[in-house]
Amino acid sequence: MKASDYFALPPSLARFAPFFPAAAAPWDWLKQIGAALAGIAANPAGPKIPPGVQIEGQVWLHASVKLPTYATIIGPAWIGANTQIRPGAFIRGGVIVGENCVLGNASEFKNCLLLDGVQAPHFNYVGDSILGNGAHLGAGVICSNLRLDQGEVTVRVGERTVKTGLKKFGAVLGDSAEVGCNAVLNPGSLLGRRALVTPCTSFSGSLPANTIAHSRQTITTVPRRD
Repeated sequence: MKASDYFALPPSLARFAPFFPAAAAPWDWLKQIGAALAGIAANPAGPKIPPGVQIEGQVWLHASVKLPTYATIIGPAWIGANTQIRPGAFIRGGVIVGENCVLGNASEFKNCLLLDGVQAPHFNYVGDSILGNGAHLGAGVICSNLRLDQGEVTVRVGERTVKTGLKKFGAVLGDSAEVGCNAVLNPGSLLGRRALVTPCTSFSGSLPANTIAHSRQTITTVPRRD
């Protein structure tokens, strides 16, 4: 399994290419985020920082990044052109974001790589995860990154179980993958290109490209007796 099975690093992130080889396993990219951000310096030509935006550590912002009236960005972080950061976003270290992304209101991002055009617009948690070009998270989607037993996260590929060497690993979403509102991606979830997880689904494992994972809820109605 290779990262190139899921996504291609866009030109906007070409400077980081040596750290993210196409032939590596996608979860191995997570291990390189810290090294890729080492030595990042603030951009002197970056956007004007509103008084309510708290910035700590080494944070590079493209001049066209749209900042809200309040948010917290803790470095190291690198955020590309025309990306929109919405009110209350919490970016807390080890974050690389490409162009034309949306980091939504009251959403949290930690040790993650977002390629171009990613949208995580409302109440999302993206921890120790990689979101491919054009990936989209519905409101309330959680990329759970820690097993309940706090053991090593493994991934299921067909009939095989593969060790990742990671205690924290959320999800890998291929290019144009989508996840519906209030779904949970359990640790080590892999979604292929254009894969879709329907709303309110708790998903684990590997979802092939161009397929849909859905769960059906049984609703029982009874007369009111008041």
